[in-house]
Amino acid sequence: MVSIRSRILAILPVAAVLSLLAAATPQNTSEREFKECSVCPLMVGVPAGSFTMGSPAGEPGRYDDEGPQHPVTVKAFALGKYPVTSDEFLTFLRDTGYQPAPCNPILMLKWHSTGNGHASPPLLSEPPRWPAVCLDWKDAQAYVSWLNRKVRAERPELGDGPGPYRLPSEAEWEYAARGGTATARWWGDELGVGNANCNGCGSKWDYRVLADVDNFGPNPFGLYAVLGNAWQWTQDCWHDSYVGAPADASPWMDGDCERHVIRGGSWDNVPAFVRSAARSGSGADGGEFDYSSLSGFRVARTLP
Repeated sequence: MVSIRSRILAILPVAAVLSLLAAATPQNTSEREFKECSVCPLMVGVPAGSFTMGSPAGEPGRYDDEGPQHPVTVKAFALGKYPVTSDEFLTFLRDTGYQPAPCNPILMLKWHSTGNGHASPPLLSEPPRWPAVCLDWKDAQAYVSWLNRKVRAERPELGDGPGPYRLPSEAEWEYAARGGTATARWWGDELGVGNANCNGCGSKWDYRVLADVDNFGPNPFGLYAVLGNAWQWTQDCWHDSYVGAPADASPWMDGDCERHVIRGGSWDNVPAFVRSAARSGSGADGGEFDYSSLSGFRVARTLP
């Protein structure tokens, strides 16, 4: 199912390690990790391959918007080993003075950025390795734009251009979340106990609070916290089915672009949302408390 076209080594420039084309296995994830700049998230090279996107009709918890199942071919790319953390997002706010809008205007739940090098998370006692949430799609895009400016300043060999960092497409996200599996969750069809943080996942954080991004084990691709804990933004506009969906894992950028796809489920969702195929849509400007207050993101990187 999976063919690897590149092996990424820790902290070396991507352009250099891409010349080390070699076969790899899902188990050697440490050899596919890299951190490209001082403020860049730790990334994992995700192998090229193909998979069946969506869920079969008989999968427990399935929603109609998860079909029809269809084959997708994915080029190798890189994805954040973890969702962007509170500490990483605060670094962005302190550097830029960017001010996210409240994710709950009634309670004024929001990040605080004064524009003079000081910033604080929505909850003042928030641990640094929680996933950064209370963020809408435009906040995620602002972070990605800043990250690209930072990496190009430190890596002038990358030249001019908008990339290479971005949000993953919905297809890339599902492919990476599955980690080469075809079951409802990367660890199997059954929910089990203590595999994720949700309303009924059997962890000590369930339906109470966020967990650190590394409180649960990695999937076969070496990615942490792909299911549960916090929703994750993707690049794609929302569609209520996969009819006409791209077969090459590119982002689907027509349709309802007032809303974008979020994936993974959160700590207060029932287990039906904590599946590799589960999906929902939320407004690009937030405003939907159950989603925007519980949504974060992880970054992707295009590989040559």
